Amino acid sequence: MAAVRQLITKNAIALVLLVLVLVIGVIRPSFLGGGNLLDILRVSSVRLLIALGVTGILITGGTDLSAGRTVGLACVIAASLAQRPDYASKIFPNLPQLSIIIPILAAMAAGCLVGFMNGLIVAFLNVPAFIATLGTMIIVYGAASLYVDHPPLGAAPIGGLKDSFTNLGSGTIGFGHFSIPIIIVIAFGAFLIYSFLLNRTTLGKNIYAIGGNANAATVSGVNVRKNLVIIYTIAGVLYGLAGVLLSARTGGATNEYASGYELDAIAAAVIGGVSITGGVGTATNAVIGVLIFEVLNNGLVVLGVSAYWQLVIKGVIIVSAVALDIRKYTRKR
Repeated sequence: MAAVRQLITKNAIALVLLVLVLVIGVIRPSFLGGGNLLDILRVSSVRLLIALGVTGILITGGTDLSAGRTVGLACVIAASLAQRPDYASKIFPNLPQLSIIIPILAAMAAGCLVGFMNGLIVAFLNVPAFIATLGTMIIVYGAASLYVDHPPLGAAPIGGLKDSFTNLGSGTIGFGHFSIPIIIVIAFGAFLIYSFLLNRTTLGKNIYAIGGNANAATVSGVNVRKNLVIIYTIAGVLYGLAGVLLSARTGGATNEYASGYELDAIAAAVIGGVSITGGVGTATNAVIGVLIFEVLNNGLVVLGVSAYWQLVIKGVIIVSAVALDIRKYTRKR
């Protein structure tokens, strides 16, 4: 009996996800259809990349409010470089045909630059992460808006993307009679790499040490500033990749893309089990948290719940998750 109780306690959040899926599936059997579940995973793929980046930062005891706007910047950069040559409203009409790898690398480089800037501000200027990333959030949104503001079109949506690019978001990879969306494969690969980084590398051990007690980590020989810059930079690269996949999945981009995604990512990570107090969390926690959020979002729509009530329910869940997290931390102390 004690073993069962321990198993339930250890995997409580995964059981919550399972129960949520089963309950919604019983009420609306269409929810469990293969097409609907794949749609949930497609949408979750972009949000997972953001949540992974946020998770590493939360483990250090920080936060990142610039994540959503960084994804939006990556979206417009990737989309502008992946437009078809015959599209009438190209952002750069004289731009030659580029290999698909160029918009991908450009978007990830933009995310990397924002992440690096966040890391420098937090680590070397000693600005609290909340304020530092709030500032960069505003800066990045302004930069994305300026980027798409091209006369005489103004800040028009970017469309006309090449099929080879949009295939990243809508295409599939076949394995015999079974095929899986490319976007899910990319997100899963990022999860495996990030999980390895947290669990099997010196950087991973260092960020847990920093989140547990930054002063003790410094005394132990951990270069706190260097590791903070690295983890924020890696987060920025993940946001850049998320921007690529988001623009590819939707077939376009605007400067308003991914607005508010950072709050969903932070909430998902915390709901999944990452502590806002630092030092606790895994990549798997981020996966479970994102899936819970997307299952909830999709399930409430399937059940016909009002969009306003959906916001109320999500807000209650977020506050409850944070309250429980703080309660657990207080008990340990």
